[in-house]
Amino acid sequence: MVKRRTITAALLALGVMASPLAALAQSPLAATAPKEIAPATPLPEVPRNQTVVLGWGVALSSPIGVTNPWALPGYTHQEGNAFMWEPLMYFAIFKGEYVPWLADSMEYTDDTFTALEIKLNKDAKWSDGTPVTSKDVKFTFDGQLNNSKLPYNAHFTQFVSSTDIVDDLTVKVNFKAPAPRFKFEVLTEKFDTGIPIVPAGWLSAQPDVNMAPGSVDIPHSGPYDLKAWNANQKIFDYRPDWWAVKAGRIAEPAVKRVIIANITGVSMDTVAQRVVNNEFDSALDMRSSVIGNILAQNPEITTHTGSESPFGYLDWWPNSLWMNTQLEPYNDPNIRRAMSLVINRDVINDILYEGAPIATIYPFPLYPNLQAFADSPAVKALEEQYQPRKFDTDESAKLMTAAGYALNGDGLWEKDGKTIDATIQGFEGIHSDIVPILVEMLRQGGFDAAINFGPDAYQNMADGKAGLYMFGHGASLYDPFEALNLFHGKYSEAIGTSAGNNRFSRYKNPEYDEILDSIAPLSSDDPKFQEGAAKALGIYWRDTIDVPVIQWLHRIPYNNHYWKNWPSSTNIADGTNGAFWAHTGLLVVTGLQPTGAK
Repeated sequence: MVKRRTITAALLALGVMASPLAALAQSPLAATAPKEIAPATPLPEVPRNQTVVLGWGVALSSPIGVTNPWALPGYTHQEGNAFMWEPLMYFAIFKGEYVPWLADSMEYTDDTFTALEIKLNKDAKWSDGTPVTSKDVKFTFDGQLNNSKLPYNAHFTQFVSSTDIVDDLTVKVNFKAPAPRFKFEVLTEKFDTGIPIVPAGWLSAQPDVNMAPGSVDIPHSGPYDLKAWNANQKIFDYRPDWWAVKAGRIAEPAVKRVIIANITGVSMDTVAQRVVNNEFDSALDMRSSVIGNILAQNPEITTHTGSESPFGYLDWWPNSLWMNTQLEPYNDPNIRRAMSLVINRDVINDILYEGAPIATIYPFPLYPNLQAFADSPAVKALEEQYQPRKFDTDESAKLMTAAGYALNGDGLWEKDGKTIDATIQGFEGIHSDIVPILVEMLRQGGFDAAINFGPDAYQNMADGKAGLYMFGHGASLYDPFEALNLFHGKYSEAIGTSAGNNRFSRYKNPEYDEILDSIAPLSSDDPKFQEGAAKALGIYWRDTIDVPVIQWLHRIPYNNHYWKNWPSSTNIADGTNGAFWAHTGLLVVTGLQPTGAK
């Protein structure tokens, strides 16, 4: 799936509307969307100690009024809409557990992974009081299968043959082929992936489900109702009849109102000061120096790691230096390896993270199951063989010399009058700390590096232009398959076409594809899966498909003046990440507890 959240954060910091998200704002829905949603009568006063105020965007990714998850292009869960919608299950990444929600259970019927039985919670209801039933689940799944505009259409088309209603609370999903990861990757919400269940009654009555904004009219199962929305803010109020409390899923939320304050175009320093002043309870993730200043100014503010470096938790988006492996000279794995050899990951840890081990050699985040895979004997043996972390400028120079390059008068590798364009495309709002360090390392190693944080950076990546692309791998969370699958040859777009879903490498290798195809039907705990995944990771290192640089951190400020129980390394809470804009943001906000401040 497209990792839109981090692009959004970059745009918020920059105050621009470039990149793919600009296209969303210009969707057909924008032409008919209201300029403002205002209540017919003034909203009742809600005390500050019952209100959470969050700094984010309110109409950067979607037009005002779009709350229907099927209104595409245009809908996003990231601007508060996640407070309205719920999945069958969530996944608590730091507990490594499923969190049953609309569904009480969701189990494969046998170890062939060709059918999945879902049992719904009997108390689940829409905001209009009607029950959530198997008809809603079937409608949701059939829509994803038959509507090419919906985000998981490709997954449903590949795997699902039918969805059968067994009774009002039971659904059976039949697969065309073994689908051991479908439950987790598609039907479970975590970070920015997974699908919510939508109301069959309301959506089936719409002339075009993709053009129905939803606004305040669409029934939803989540705890908050949209009350107001304009260019400055978005307001949600808690509805006391939320089904999840009666069902015992969660205690009565203390947060009765959520205000998302628009920070699009606002300087990061101003956003930080509003957190310091107790105006914001939280805001977007920030760079280390900004977080450090916030912590120094207000002792009631904390982060995932308290007041200690690295001030954040691992996001699912480890960043690499990608490149178009079909384009000369990046099509030479020895040149890709030579560039990797001049990256000193120990120095990156020392300069940016006060020695915390954030620099990485993996295309996936080291969450518990993935850490276990990385620590397995097979992977450790391949790491020793290929040494992806190695820093050795002499070895890099030997590879470049063997490729026919020589250092010119500027100390840059040159061949046939051309240096190697190592301009790094990236986003200033999120990469301003790491990219200058990488540029200096690359230039010291003889590569013609520079920075492009311009509005064309993302498009250059998608178009496969010359240079390097600082971007992440929004894929694996539980096992390494999805991250490794980013490099399957079936996604290798030809030069002159746009790389889909951020698969920028355009790598193609039948040996690699054969391994992935062989392990795709297997469960992640199958020894044959573990063996095959290790082999694929070995090829990733052997061929230096891209140059892994850092695990991605969410350095989010949490203000404890009015609210406590923010998720942290010492307070796992529900086990989810602390990003309020993610799908699991609903659990973060409803789990907050008042401090007693007035």
